[in-house]
Amino acid sequence: QVQLVESGGGLVQPGGSLRLSCAAAGRFFSIGAMGWYRQAPGKQRELVAAMSSGGSTNYADSVKGRFTGSRDNAKNTVYLQMNSLKPEDTAVYYCDADLSVRFGVPPKNYWGQGTQVTVSS
Repeated sequence: QVQLVESGGGLVQPGGSLRLSCAAAGRFFSIGAMGWYRQAPGKQRELVAAMSSGGSTNYADSVKGRFTGSRDNAKNTVYLQMNSLKPEDTAVYYCDADLSVRFGVPPKNYWGQGTQVTVSS
């Protein structure tokens, strides 16, 4: 059984920082692209950062210069360092990954359970 396990959310004051982690657990053959999304109350889920298996990262305009995505392929883990947080960053943050469970099997998209980030004074 493959799953993505997230951690690191919480309550932080405006201007503060948080670091989210997402680790792929279980049996799988390979991991392709991984990413972070967020969904605020009453809004659609939106892409925050997309990380290719080769290491390149694309960011949403709203987080450029404040958030940094990274991945550790040896640990099958991606991170999201969030600095200069704003109240509008409040949302449930989800990670996703394209995982192939066996050689020759096309990758399938998996989602984590989500972690709440609240930015408030």
